[in-house]
Amino acid sequence: MAKLSIPAAEGTVHDLLSLGALVTRLDPGIIPFAEASEYLLHVSGGEYNVATNLSTCFKQRTAIASAIVDYPIGRRVEYAVQKAGVTPYFRRFKHDGVRGPNMAIVWSDRGQGVRAPTVFYNRSNEAAQQLKPGSFDWDAIFGNSAAPRIRWFHSGGIFCALSPSTSELVIEAMQAAKKAGAIVSFDLNYRAKLWTIVANEQGLGPEQASEKAAQTLRKIVSYADVLVGNEEDLQKGLGLKGQDVETKGELDPSAFFGMIENTVKDFPNIKAVATTLREVHSTNRHSWSAVLWMDGSTYQAPTAELDVYDRVGGGDGFASGLFYGLLNGKSPEESLRLGWAHGALLTSTPGDTSMVNLDQVEAFAKGGSARIQR
Repeated sequence: MAKLSIPAAEGTVHDLLSLGALVTRLDPGIIPFAEASEYLLHVSGGEYNVATNLSTCFKQRTAIASAIVDYPIGRRVEYAVQKAGVTPYFRRFKHDGVRGPNMAIVWSDRGQGVRAPTVFYNRSNEAAQQLKPGSFDWDAIFGNSAAPRIRWFHSGGIFCALSPSTSELVIEAMQAAKKAGAIVSFDLNYRAKLWTIVANEQGLGPEQASEKAAQTLRKIVSYADVLVGNEEDLQKGLGLKGQDVETKGELDPSAFFGMIENTVKDFPNIKAVATTLREVHSTNRHSWSAVLWMDGSTYQAPTAELDVYDRVGGGDGFASGLFYGLLNGKSPEESLRLGWAHGALLTSTPGDTSMVNLDQVEAFAKGGSARIQR
């Protein structure tokens, strides 16, 4: 079994490049949407969140390949990317002043206590849906094996579910990344609603939608070195058989580790698989852990009791810390703890991206507490 080998930083331009959709998240806080009159706007996107976290918290050199629309909302998104220190590789679209194309909107409140958070979308005529093979000059972006420009490439299942062409674009990018010697990671992030919409547009029913999703994601994962996803993602996203996830405790890693054998059997290219474990006691009280399988060995983070302010982005926060550790020569166990710690801390602040620093992450990863720092 080939082991995960991280490219050196010397001579490269970016430590990580993400490919995905940039979105705005409208957040009314704890106020239900029907009663809300004010919203916070967060710039987000599963793949973008990873790039931003690595830049702002972990001081890595990151970039995002995405669609941007030349209108005020697009400019607001650009300002956020610039502020985060993330290098943009944008495919630009003109807005027609009436219908779009648009930057997508995610509506997500925080819930409170026994009232769960609510999430829904407006991705109508989204610019990112129109991205397709040929939208980016990957040879110029990635360089080549003799002169690589990027160490790590990352994308995810939400972006792949936007349209058939976005899945094809991810494969094109992964092929270029592998050719240039970059590590390739993929977050399954299986979302049944998104895959059903794409299937409906192709005249397929619900059962065919799940089959189409698994067929597409399996092809994509065949290029990945690192996979992020829980046992439900592996079962529903890749069509793998495993234990009944409903009969296991939320913090029991056996269901996850039990599926690894099937995963690596079907995808011998995979060198690491990781996920968070979360037991939700109430909207604001979670038990939190994480697990990693890497190069044939298994690792589990401690369990922390979290007082959650905003849970959105916690999984991306975990992936960011994990990738940082691996990019910087940390051991698998230390990398896992950094991801676990960063994801936990991210839930303590509003928005989808990091508002903490590396010292805080390292302290929590080593068992630090919330005692006041004077």
